[in-house]
This record gives sequence, C-alpha cells and structure tokens, in this order.
Amino acid sequence: MVKFVLVSIVLCCAAVSFSAATSCTNPDVKTNFYSTTDATIVSQIGFVTEFTLKCSNAGGEKLPLFAEVLGKLAPVVRIGENKYQVSWNEEIKKAGSGKYQIRLFDEESFAAVRKAQRAGEDTNSVKPLTTVTVHFPGAYKGPWINSEILATGLVGFVAYVAFVTRSKLVA
Repeated sequence: MVKFVLVSIVLCCAAVSFSAATSCTNPDVKTNFYSTTDATIVSQIGFVTEFTLKCSNAGGEKLPLFAEVLGKLAPVVRIGENKYQVSWNEEIKKAGSGKYQIRLFDEESFAAVRKAQRAGEDTNSVKPLTTVTVHFPGAYKGPWINSEILATGLVGFVAYVAFVTRSKLVA
C-alpha cells in the first residue's frame, strides 16, 4: 500500500511538472530579420526571421512552436538553444515594404487556429503565445527606365538634332 501511495505521488508530481512546462509563460523574444534586397532577377522575395525565446518557466522554450504570417501558417524550426527560425516567400508584386506581423503559437493555441480554419472562423480571435513585428524596407526592382530604352531614346534624339541641323544647313 505504501508503494502504491509513493508511486501515485511521484506520478502526480511528474504530471504537474509536465503540465507546467507545456506552455511558455511571459515570453521574451529578440529578433533578427533578413530578406531579399535585390528583386531584379528573382520571382519571389524570401523572408527569414531568427529569434531567441526565453520563458519565465523552466523548459517552456523547448516546446514546439508554429507561426502565422500574412494569414498563412509557416513552420518554426529550432536552430539552437532557445533559437528559432521562421521563413516564407512572397511574390514580388505582393511583397510591399512595411511591417509584417508574425504570430507565434504553442501546440494548444495552434490546435485552436486549425480548428478555427476548419470552421471557417477568423483566426485572429485565437490569442497567440506572442507576436513578433519585423520591418521590410522593400527590395530593389531595377531602375525606373531600362538602359536599353534610355539608349534608344538618346540615339533618336541625336538623330533628330542631326537631321534638323542638316536641313538648316542645306536650305
């Protein structure tokens, strides 16, 4: 009987400690953001956000995370001790400069997001673990006037000036 009570107490303590570590409380996030800066030869802009996550509870930062960017779910990859990475692509025409919000979810809130998607409800009603905001300055899409068009216009202008000058000399 004593063994049963001791085993029950140990199992209860393990269950409490496991349930305490199933969520990150008071998350502290520090981010680094990288993106494509030259869009002249690519068809999509690549975005990469690396972040460190620290939780007030022990073990909270070792849980699997999920992200929502622009209404689409993206995987979160663990790349080191308390370091994570989220990456996504966007077409050049849709990838405007400005702020992008990345909503991070733990397993429980991610399940709520998936449930809301299946039900056709708004996923913004689900409270994320935390939200990260990154600033995209935009990508260089080439000069306003291509060099071929500029050269053609310049040749046309020089030819026009030459013919006008020639006609004045002959007359």
